[in-house]
Amino acid sequence: MRIASMLLEILKIAAVGAIGLSLFLYFYQDRMLFYPPGAPANLPRPARGAVEELSLVTAEGTRVVSWLVRGRARAPLVIYFGGNAEDVSWLIGMDRHFAGYSVLLVNYRGYGPSEGSPGESALFADALAWYDLAAGRPDIDARSIVAMGRSLGSGVAVHLAASREVAGVILVSPYDSVRSLAKSIYPFLPVGLLLKHPFDSMSRAGAIGAPLLCLAADNDRVVPPTHSRRLFDVWAGTNKVWRVLRSDHDGISSEPEYWRAIAEFLTGLQSGRSGPGEDRVAG
Repeated sequence: MRIASMLLEILKIAAVGAIGLSLFLYFYQDRMLFYPPGAPANLPRPARGAVEELSLVTAEGTRVVSWLVRGRARAPLVIYFGGNAEDVSWLIGMDRHFAGYSVLLVNYRGYGPSEGSPGESALFADALAWYDLAAGRPDIDARSIVAMGRSLGSGVAVHLAASREVAGVILVSPYDSVRSLAKSIYPFLPVGLLLKHPFDSMSRAGAIGAPLLCLAADNDRVVPPTHSRRLFDVWAGTNKVWRVLRSDHDGISSEPEYWRAIAEFLTGLQSGRSGPGEDRVAG
C-alpha cells in the first residue's frame, strides 16, 4: 500500500508539472519563437547598386519596413526572409553573392524598424504583400522572383511559393513544420493543441513545382537535417538540389560553399539550368 501511495503521489506531481509546462509553453511561445532585433544604427554599404527603404501599411494600419538592394534595371529579384533573431540588414553588404539579382530584405513585424508584433498569419500576409509590391515595380523582372528563407523564414518562403508564381526557392536550414520540431523536443506534451504558429511547410511543399535549392548543416542542433530532408523529399518540383555543409545552424552562412551554391543556383535559373535531381554533400 505504501508503494502504491508513493507511485500515486509521483503521478500527481508529474501531472501537475506537465500541466504547468504546457501552460508556460502556450502563453510564452511567442517569446520563445520570435526574438525581434531592433533597428540597426547604420546600414551596411552594398558592393553594387543602392539601398532603398520600402514600406507598406497593413490592413490593420501597421507600418512594415524592408530594404531593397537594387541591381541593374529590370533585374531578377530574391525576396529574403530571415531567421527568428536575424537582423537582415547584414545581407546588404553581401549583395555581390546574389549573382546580379536585386535583393529584398524583409523585416517581419516588430523586427528592425517595422511596427507591430510577429505571428504566423502576419508574416504570411506580409510576404504576399511584399511580393505584390515588388512584382509591380518597373525595375524588377516579375517573371524572375526567387523566394529565399532561412530557418524560421523558410516557412514564410514556402508559403509565398505556394501562393504566388516564383522562379525558384532557396531554403536554408528549413523544417518540415514547427509542430514537428516541437514534438521532437517535448514528446510528452500535446504540442498540436498548444501551438499557435505551426508553420506547416510539409503540407504545402507537395504542390510547389518551382526549382529548389535546400541547404542544411550536418551539425545543426536547432533544425536537424532530418527535418530538412523530409521537406526536400516531398517537394513537387523535379529540379531540386540538396546540399549538406559541414557546419552548424548559425555558422552555415560562413561557409564559402554556401555562397557558391546560392550563386550557382541563381545563375542556373537565369540560364535555364537549375540542376535537376542533384544530391550533394559539400563543405
